[in-house]
Amino acid sequence: MIPVLLAAIAACLPLTSAHIALWHPSMYGFNVTEQTFPYDNRPVVPLQDMTFQEWWFHNHLDYPPNPGDVFELPAGKPATAELACNKGATSYFASSEGGDIRNGNDPCPGSPPAEYHTTGIDDVKGCALAIAYEPDVRKIKPEDFVVFSVNQTCVWNRFTDFHVPARMPACPEGGCHCAWFWIHSPDSGSEQIYMNGFKCEVTGATSNVPLAKPKVARRCGADPEHGKPDPVPGNCTYGAKQPLYWLQKEGNNEFEDYYAPPFYNDLYNFRDGAQDDIFEDSYPDGIPDPSPSQTVVPTPVNAAAVAPVVTSPPSSSSSSPSHSSSSGSTRSASGPRPSARGFRRSTETPPRVRLPKKPFTQSRKLR
Repeated sequence: MIPVLLAAIAACLPLTSAHIALWHPSMYGFNVTEQTFPYDNRPVVPLQDMTFQEWWFHNHLDYPPNPGDVFELPAGKPATAELACNKGATSYFASSEGGDIRNGNDPCPGSPPAEYHTTGIDDVKGCALAIAYEPDVRKIKPEDFVVFSVNQTCVWNRFTDFHVPARMPACPEGGCHCAWFWIHSPDSGSEQIYMNGFKCEVTGATSNVPLAKPKVARRCGADPEHGKPDPVPGNCTYGAKQPLYWLQKEGNNEFEDYYAPPFYNDLYNFRDGAQDDIFEDSYPDGIPDPSPSQTVVPTPVNAAAVAPVVTSPPSSSSSSPSHSSSSGSTRSASGPRPSARGFRRSTETPPRVRLPKKPFTQSRKLR
């Protein structure tokens, strides 16, 4: 009787979001645990209402990677990253506190999609990789990062491909710094941003054309939930764009309403895949000032590689992993499995509750 009662009580408890991080030995804070800081500052912990020091590089600058640990970015090819709710769900489980809980391509083994803030594949909003051509991490400023790759079906898969532009120039001596960014749908959990910084190196470079100075991305895609069924291409930011810094006490470059978060997808003209128009010579004819009334849409020199803003949701194939979905699986696919938070949870997905939409605050939406 007691076990039945305990099970009934547990079923009524709300789920605790497990969150997501990009895991690689090249990252800052790779071995940070729940006990490292006076507060929980593990790489998977979301960032909201924080000071600049707290959210910038996740406040992990004092926990750098070991010399030689670098994430490689092959020019013109995909770079495969591992996204997971716990290091134990990745290839780097050996240094995880909970051991090996991998289950193929599942980013959060044993947990439903609500654990990583989505109601399903149609509710994912994309994530991005950005780069700064600066070997000294202490010199990097938010406006130095340029988004160079987007995966619009992130964070659905553990193995996530980020396509690198073919014209990416080589890094300076000492290497580059990169960061992974993600903002999830408002339909599943409280709003935050995610950032994990890491050392990176462009390999196989064939171009020496520098990246252009990035600008702040603007909301310009179809936004039917807020009364804008059609995209406004003239209001888009074209060319190199900064990451979306949002919802912090300081350092924001986006000021959207809490229930209208910015995303790394067509809504902000972040097309799926390599961002091929981010170079100094991408727009030889210049870029007109964006505005809702702007009718001129610039054409990049590599027009064939740059897709227009679309309104349809991305196909799940855009994040097809480079690894087999069964690779590294050490758990049975049937029955309860260890979750990425270290406790057991049924694999049955509970019903989702869609959060009510707050009226959109127009004054905070567009610049």
